[in-house]
Amino acid sequence: MSPSKELVDFLNSGHLYMPGISIDCVIFGFHNRQLKVLVLQFKSTDGYALPGGFIRKEEHIDDAARRILEERTGLKEIYLEQFHVFGDSERGRDDTHRKFSRANGIELEADHWLLQRFLSIGYYALVDFSRAMPTPDVFSDTCQWYDLAGLPDLILDHNRIVQQALETLRLMLDNKLVGFNLLPETFTMNELQALYETILDKPLLRANFQRKMLSLEILERLEKKWTGKAHKAPYLYRFQDRH
Repeated sequence: MSPSKELVDFLNSGHLYMPGISIDCVIFGFHNRQLKVLVLQFKSTDGYALPGGFIRKEEHIDDAARRILEERTGLKEIYLEQFHVFGDSERGRDDTHRKFSRANGIELEADHWLLQRFLSIGYYALVDFSRAMPTPDVFSDTCQWYDLAGLPDLILDHNRIVQQALETLRLMLDNKLVGFNLLPETFTMNELQALYETILDKPLLRANFQRKMLSLEILERLEKKWTGKAHKAPYLYRFQDRH
C-alpha cells in the first residue's frame, strides 16, 4: 500500500521536535455512569494507543499538551494536569513504530528519530463527553471512547499510564473538582455521587456524600429538576467556580 503524503511528511519532520521526549494523554470522559478513556487505533494494525504527540522545539510543554488535546477532541478549554514522567528503559527496545511503518508501506532507517528511546510526560485531561469530537491523528484510523473497564491492550506502557492517571485522579478528587469538567453545567446530587462512585470504584452512603459535598461549599443549588412529580423532584446544582 502507498502511504499518505501526510504520514510521509510527518515521518520526515523529526527536526522540528525535541529529541527523546513525547507526551501521552489520558483523556477521561463520563457517560451513562461509566468512566471513559479516549483511545486511538493505528492504521492497518491491531495496535491501540493513548492520544499523544511530540513537543515542538519552540513550544512550552503544557502548550504542546493543549495542542494535542485540541487536535484529538476539538476542545480548547480542557482541564489537564501533568502527573508523571514515564522513562522505563524498555521503551527504547519496543518495535511499535517500525511495525506500524512497515504495515503502511514505509521502512524506517535504523537511526530514524521515531526509533529512539522516548521519555513520556503523562497528562490527564477531564472533558465533557457530550462536547468532545474524537479525531484520529496521522497514525490512526479511529479515535473513540472505551469504558475504563473494557480498555484494549495498549502499546508500550500505556495501560500503566492509564492506571497511574486514575490513581492520581482519585487522590485529587475533591481538590481538583473533577465534576467541573466531567459533568454538564447543571446536575443532580445523584449524578455527582454516581461520578464519584465510578472514579473510586466503590459505593458511597448517600447521606454522608451529600453532607460532605455541601460542606465543601463548592455547589450552588438551583431550581428542582422537573420530573412530573414536583414533591419528589431532585434539586439541580452547579459548581460555584463555573462563573
